[in-house]
Amino acid sequence: MNKYKKPLFIGLIVLDVAITVFLFIISIMILAVVVPADTITDAINNSTGLIKYLLQNSTIYLVLFVIPLFLILAANIVGLVFYVRKTAEKEKVKLHDLSEEEKEALRQELLKDLQKGSSDK
Repeated sequence: MNKYKKPLFIGLIVLDVAITVFLFIISIMILAVVVPADTITDAINNSTGLIKYLLQNSTIYLVLFVIPLFLILAANIVGLVFYVRKTAEKEKVKLHDLSEEEKEALRQELLKDLQKGSSDK
């Protein structure tokens, strides 16, 4: 299972990027037709194919293109935050990572704490 994890993860990222780019391109094409037009009727008359259909059926455009684009972007932001938090977690310092001076300082500190604890009792 582990050998399939990385290719699957990369494939999902590529699919996510492809869908996001496709949705952005369609939205930009619609903006390119609507912005120069004086009215929405002029925009519909100046367009053809899918763009014309989407301009005529704005609910379909909203449901199939706009809402999924925002949901994908929100999911990507949440995923990025979780990924950054996961990778930025501080790793515990291991004893063999310390230098001899740091080990000696730690020993002295532990001895002081032990002596304090025994004198308090």
